[in-house]
Amino acid sequence: MKYLYLTISTIILSYCVAMLIMYFYQRSLLYHPSENNYANDEIKFIYKEVFITVSENIKLKSWLIEKDLKNKKTILFFHGNAGSLINRVYKLNELDKLDVNILLISWRGFSENLGKPTEKNLYHDARKSVEWLNNIGVDNKKIILYGESLGTGVAIELGQKNLFAGIILESPFTSIADAAKIYYPYLPINLLLKDRYDSIKKIKNIKIPILIMHGKKDDIVPFEMGLELFQKANEPKRSYFSENDDHMMKFNQQLLNSIEKFLIIDTQ
Repeated sequence: MKYLYLTISTIILSYCVAMLIMYFYQRSLLYHPSENNYANDEIKFIYKEVFITVSENIKLKSWLIEKDLKNKKTILFFHGNAGSLINRVYKLNELDKLDVNILLISWRGFSENLGKPTEKNLYHDARKSVEWLNNIGVDNKKIILYGESLGTGVAIELGQKNLFAGIILESPFTSIADAAKIYYPYLPINLLLKDRYDSIKKIKNIKIPILIMHGKKDDIVPFEMGLELFQKANEPKRSYFSENDDHMMKFNQQLLNSIEKFLIIDTQ
């Protein structure tokens, strides 16, 4: 009986320790600013490095590809939870072929920016980026919100409250809680989670054209999450569901064509 008691006590203690570690270190598990994938691509576009002030001490390093801010639409690109601006060069090389301006921002805590990323802080950074575009003459109705992975949660948050030209979601998740339960099924995620990005509850509030892109071989965010968001999204909506793409989708001609058609037909 004594050994059974010790065994049960050890299991309970280990479980409590695991919960404490998850609670206090969860943001280190969610945000990975030092990850450095896709870092060797040649820059084939012309851009200006700009800094967007989001608080007294924090300015976001950002890249602006400017073609015609007054007459052409502008893609406001919110990147995912890992890496820096340079890790999106391969995407910008292709997006630059479209007849749009592009502003790619980096979050606080990323790309050598000061500050710490949290759900609340990323929403604030995104809103300040919209304000920055407004201040240089770009109206919201000329802005296409583009979210990549974690950035889809930010794009949906902004998109449900403003009338932008449209919204593009690449490899989106339904919520961080849903995603976390896949990796930590033994933990009470709903009780522990700080940053939720609850996109599935917000998608019904999106009243602007939406394009959802997801690879069916995504092994990080299951394709079914992107499909569920698409099914619950309002019209007008379009999808690009590729058979062979994983989480970081291939920016090939098929994907680019889907974005171009969306920009031309749905966001007029």
